[in-house]
Amino acid sequence: MVLTGDEVRQKFLDFFESKGHLVLPSAPLVPKDDPTLLWINAGMAPFKDYFDGRATPPRTRIATSQKCIRTNDIENVGRTARHHTFFEMLGNFSFGDYFKEEAIKWAYEFLVGEMDLDPQRFWISIYKDDDQAFDIWANQIGIPAERIVRWDKDENFWEIGTGPCGPCSEIHYDMGVEFGCSDDCQFGCECDRYKEVWNLVFTQYNLTEAGEYKPLPDKNIDTGLGLERLTSILQGVESNFETDFFMPIIEAIEEHSQHEYQSSEEAKMAYRVIADHIRSITLAIGDGVLPANEGRGYVIRRILRRAVRYAGVLELESPFLHKLVSVVVRIMGEVYTEIKQKEEQIKKVVEQEELRFQETLEQGMNILEELIQGLEETDEQTISGSEVFTLYDTYGFPKELTAEIAEEKGYQIDEAGFEEAMAKQQARARAAREEHQQGHVEAELFKQLREEITEPEFVGYRNTEAEAEVLKIVMEQEEVTSLAAGDEAWVILDRTPFYAESGGQVGDQGVLLGSDLTATVVDTQYKAELIAHQVVVEAGKLELGAQITAQVRAPQRQHIKRNHTATHLLHNALRNVLGEHVEQSGSLVEAERLRFDFTHFESLSSEELEAIEKEVNYQIRENLELQVLETTLEEAEELGAVALFDNSYGNQVRVVKAGDYSVELCGGTHVDATGEISLFKIINEGGIAAGVRRIEAVTGKYALKRINHQEELLKEAASKLKAEPEQIVAKVDKVQEQVKELEKQITALKDKLASTQAGELLTNQEEINGINLVMEQVEGLDAEALRSMGDSIKSKLDSGVIVLASDLDNKVLLVAMVTDDLVEKGFNAGQIVGQVAEVVGGGGGGRPDMAQAGGSQPEKLDVAFEEVRKIIKAS
Repeated sequence: MVLTGDEVRQKFLDFFESKGHLVLPSAPLVPKDDPTLLWINAGMAPFKDYFDGRATPPRTRIATSQKCIRTNDIENVGRTARHHTFFEMLGNFSFGDYFKEEAIKWAYEFLVGEMDLDPQRFWISIYKDDDQAFDIWANQIGIPAERIVRWDKDENFWEIGTGPCGPCSEIHYDMGVEFGCSDDCQFGCECDRYKEVWNLVFTQYNLTEAGEYKPLPDKNIDTGLGLERLTSILQGVESNFETDFFMPIIEAIEEHSQHEYQSSEEAKMAYRVIADHIRSITLAIGDGVLPANEGRGYVIRRILRRAVRYAGVLELESPFLHKLVSVVVRIMGEVYTEIKQKEEQIKKVVEQEELRFQETLEQGMNILEELIQGLEETDEQTISGSEVFTLYDTYGFPKELTAEIAEEKGYQIDEAGFEEAMAKQQARARAAREEHQQGHVEAELFKQLREEITEPEFVGYRNTEAEAEVLKIVMEQEEVTSLAAGDEAWVILDRTPFYAESGGQVGDQGVLLGSDLTATVVDTQYKAELIAHQVVVEAGKLELGAQITAQVRAPQRQHIKRNHTATHLLHNALRNVLGEHVEQSGSLVEAERLRFDFTHFESLSSEELEAIEKEVNYQIRENLELQVLETTLEEAEELGAVALFDNSYGNQVRVVKAGDYSVELCGGTHVDATGEISLFKIINEGGIAAGVRRIEAVTGKYALKRINHQEELLKEAASKLKAEPEQIVAKVDKVQEQVKELEKQITALKDKLASTQAGELLTNQEEINGINLVMEQVEGLDAEALRSMGDSIKSKLDSGVIVLASDLDNKVLLVAMVTDDLVEKGFNAGQIVGQVAEVVGGGGGGRPDMAQAGGSQPEKLDVAFEEVRKIIKAS
């Protein structure tokens, strides 16, 4: 019996569930908290944090069928049998659990044992140095050595920038001579004979910023099996497009076109492009992406407009694509219920976008044809970048679409010229926006002032007070000559002890004092390279040319100095404890705390944090002398000075040394000796981006204040536990034991109550189309108790469907169960509970016989129960 695509997907998930994997639903196409990705483009993408250790997976073995979008080779979509913009990636993943042997053996077992593929047709590629993989394939699996090919890094080593990476092994399937480009076609040919089916990635290294491949402490497995490709093999069809994932779409198009699918290669490509693209569009809009002129929205607009153009090739009336949305929903809506829920909205969005594009398409096509005709008359081969940009900017033609049409006619476009025109337009747009921003006028004014005065002298490294003259006053983007009490403005002095914010260190605060004058300095910033003091006049009058005394708030400056020097010590301690790959990628130094961002690929253990904190405090107790050197950049590098992550340096640089422990280029203020820091305490550590961690810490009195606060909490906890502070751990252990015992008693009581209620619920069962349905909302049961009640009902129910819901802490818990006889008839608890959970604002899933879910809208349970009835009626 030929398997359907849906059956292939389910068999894969069931197989790996039997191998101890947690089956999770597909993540949305839009990445969550991952700015490095435009789309989820691989099965492993939602699990990046698990692979690099930033997060803990719910289980060390996971399997999914993941929705993916890739457009890097969109021009091949329709031309080949296997390229798609949207596809499903079947994957099994191990996070520090099993490794190569299990991954290879299970892949073989699934393809041969479950899918009944002929192992004599297998060709295996491995990384050239991966002898272990060769041994498993050849000696344990039994693949002949001549069908195991070693390829180099470009083909069989998986990495995307820095981070987890490793060799991979690909399973290819020989489709037969009839699929090849010639009778003597060899493995490795780009034709469709040898179809890559499954890629097994052995993630065993971490690629550092320095280009080193360091072994990961926990080795991982990441595999990707193309659902469409495998289905095409199993269904014995010419290409992925002849599978049941695409043929209903193609048949729907045929009903409206005078050109049959197989009538010509041009028609076939048009059918395939439309069928592929409408799937991408439907699934992407279902996940919340709307057509736009940038980002993901631009990708969808580009795909949609490409499909519209190919609809024109088939002479389909416009708008047309929106009519295919229902076909996609019919094929995929039971698995990806979000498109079923949003079907009408998706149709509307697609139709509106088609109409909008159609309005400009005809004009743009006429212009493009004229351009191509002009090339023919002048023997030119390239459409200029400015003309390509005009088509894009005025007529909505994506650059890629113009390039594709030109290529079909034997011409090309000026890519560099287009990018230059695009950059100019973006610059114009930015300039136009800035014209309406207050900062623009102010910035221009300070640039002008910089030309009029000598650069102010900074004397703040050794002084917190200086006599100065008021050179300039700027209030509300205008230069003024005086300020009265209550006025706020920027003031420039001829010399100043105030440090302007830079290098992560905040600007100083303080006062300006004069005859009858008191003005508070609330901030100090660089304005067009001038040190500018943000001043509020408290009393008196501040005038141009006045002689004043500038006083930095000394206690605050001292706290800032402590924290800045502490960041240098922290930086060096991080490199000593974690490795030389650590580099600063950001910082904030203020009076009350410090923040330090650094490159590292995993969260820090409590032992590592303790070691770092201990090392910094040791250097503080050593009371290292701080030395400041003014030298050349070359000499600084010879001293081993570490440069800050975002600074550019001239030839003369400032080097700050803390004894022989730390040497850094830095323009900030520092203590004279590390002992002034007094105490260093880490208060938080976490990830802020891929490969970037952040530590927050306090020093001096703020560290002591935190320790005292923690001690007070400890005393309060001890008091509540009626114990001495040193007895808290033992007391807590005892309380936890008591809690566990009480929980056991509660569980036993709940089980007893569930069993009693189960009998009552059976008397209230209803019948729909001959199917027994037990459905009830019970109060106050947690997930475990709800499952227990379901099991009790199921044991007493000969045949039927069970759906139980509990409203616990204003959240919904759902459990669905299906008896074995109904599972064989196609009823699926996972699909039922997933569909119902969406009604109550949640999600979930599970096995065909038992599944659970959650939601946030208990007030919609009545509607959810009606949905259950509809599902059974429709089955």
